[in-house]
Amino acid sequence: MTSTDRNTSPDRSAGPAPGPASDPVDTPCPGTGPSIGPGPGPGSRTRLRARARRAADRLLAFARRPYRDRPDPSYRVRRWPDLTALCCATVFFWSSLTPSLVPRPWYLQGLVGGITAAIGYALGSTLAWLFRALVSWRPPDRVRTRCWQAYWLLSPVLAVWLISESARMQRQLRVLQGLPPALTWHTPMIALIALGLLLAALLVARTVRLGSATLIRLLGRVMPRPVAYALGAALSGLTVLVGVRDVVFDRGVVDLADRIAEATNGDTKDGIRRPASRHVSGGPGSLVHWQDLGYQGRNFTGSTPTRDALTAWTGRPARDPVRVYVPSALPAVFEDDRPFAAQARLAVHELERTGAFDRAVLAVAGTTGTGWVDPNVAEALEYMYGGDTAIVAVQYSYLPSWVSFLVDEEKAGRATHALLDAVRARLDTLPADRRPKLVVTGESLGAYAVEASFDSADDLLASTDGALLLGAPNFSPISREIRRDRDPASPVWRPEYREGAHIRFAQFPATDLDRPAAPWSWPRAVYLQNASDPVVWWSPDLLLSRPSWLDDPLGPDITPEISWFPFVTFWQASVDMTVSYGVDAPHGHRYGAGAVDGWAAVLPPPGWTPADTTRLRAFIGHRRAAY
Repeated sequence: MTSTDRNTSPDRSAGPAPGPASDPVDTPCPGTGPSIGPGPGPGSRTRLRARARRAADRLLAFARRPYRDRPDPSYRVRRWPDLTALCCATVFFWSSLTPSLVPRPWYLQGLVGGITAAIGYALGSTLAWLFRALVSWRPPDRVRTRCWQAYWLLSPVLAVWLISESARMQRQLRVLQGLPPALTWHTPMIALIALGLLLAALLVARTVRLGSATLIRLLGRVMPRPVAYALGAALSGLTVLVGVRDVVFDRGVVDLADRIAEATNGDTKDGIRRPASRHVSGGPGSLVHWQDLGYQGRNFTGSTPTRDALTAWTGRPARDPVRVYVPSALPAVFEDDRPFAAQARLAVHELERTGAFDRAVLAVAGTTGTGWVDPNVAEALEYMYGGDTAIVAVQYSYLPSWVSFLVDEEKAGRATHALLDAVRARLDTLPADRRPKLVVTGESLGAYAVEASFDSADDLLASTDGALLLGAPNFSPISREIRRDRDPASPVWRPEYREGAHIRFAQFPATDLDRPAAPWSWPRAVYLQNASDPVVWWSPDLLLSRPSWLDDPLGPDITPEISWFPFVTFWQASVDMTVSYGVDAPHGHRYGAGAVDGWAAVLPPPGWTPADTTRLRAFIGHRRAAY
């Protein structure tokens, strides 16, 4: 380059030279100066219009053909959902919006919706696969397009409407069960939670399918195709089974629940103190140390009413009640190869030490999975008898009841059965006129523990002087027997058994226990059973069978808009159990002061009157439970 060329070449450091090659959009108009203010310049507006045009074109193209075909048959994860499966998932989601036994908060409604939608998608996908395998016909593109267009137009509108209707029905159910009618219902959040769960389940299922297909393809390189397919499917199924059961459930859910429950078991509820009475486990002279009782044991014995409190209420001299509790971890001197027999032996020693066999009533209480005994049930009996009572219970686990049921439900029955056998054997050594009245009680899994200790309803009545059972789970053997063999005219939620001669059910015991009008003989058993208690009605049978508790007439706190749907009702009842304590007694799994009427019917003390029952019910019902 010559010096002339260098002198005449443009100075690029000063910016682009003006001319035809310059971008006219970026060049300000003469005299206007730079753009001032927040508004976009002409170039920005042009780019925005171009983007809007492209988005509109894509949306229009999608509206004309609102689905995508797989670019390759090997695509398993990144493929468009099946329309049949998606329609089934949507219908299942809609059905999950119907009311169930107790009101559900919005986040649990989203959970139920997502689980049931995933089940619906799996069923729909299976039906579509079977159709394609058996029928060679395929719908033309025009039919597929119209079906997809109809789905995208109708499903969002119907979903919003049905969620709003579900909110209305939930509000009605809250009013029916005595809860405030106000309910915060987050329609978008319900849909998003359900959609998120569905997508997560779909991703997991497709990932498993992809892994299975890859395994089968690899095996097919070294063995015949049918053998590779069978072996690959078997190995994939085994991997999923082991992963879900051993890794997710046993080492995940159960281990986490165990660690939480173990930490809780070593704690003590605020306000609970070591008892000063020698008539209570953990107190002076006890064979079981206070620190060894566990969380629920310390709650039970540390909240025993004092003699002064009982005297103040009864107006008569009272006695210190006896409460005996044996934890699952025994003192070394009582350890045995048969842990339940060892617990029962220690319990009898504690009963003897506390003078329990000299009391008017001896109650054997079944405990829940954590070892819980309902304080209302215990205190109602103690106030009724002025402390002339003894209550004994053993702990077979510290896990929540649902974990205890899944891991080993028979523990509850075996532990309580051993305790009852030991107590009855000790009672048999006493003269008949000096024996305390033997009664049994339990709530929830504790009711099952009591029922599992007897062969039948007749055995229960023949072996005890009475029973008070509350919220017995559906798998409890005796209550199932009674509901199955109930008198034909009675509903399952308030069954009449042999014309109420010895056994009666009640939700509102002040009135229900008077039905039927036939004579009621001793010994008596009272079941407190709420029509809206999901613990009572939950069963795997709900997956495919319509339950009898939905037959007319419905229970007094069941909405007439409740319906049964395969799979859906099962998950609704499962979630209902988690919120069954969120309502007030007598609804859900709450029984409140109903134990007062129950004990007054089962074994009233001499001179006890209906007025006494009303007074004690008000006293128990209007104060905070001890734990």
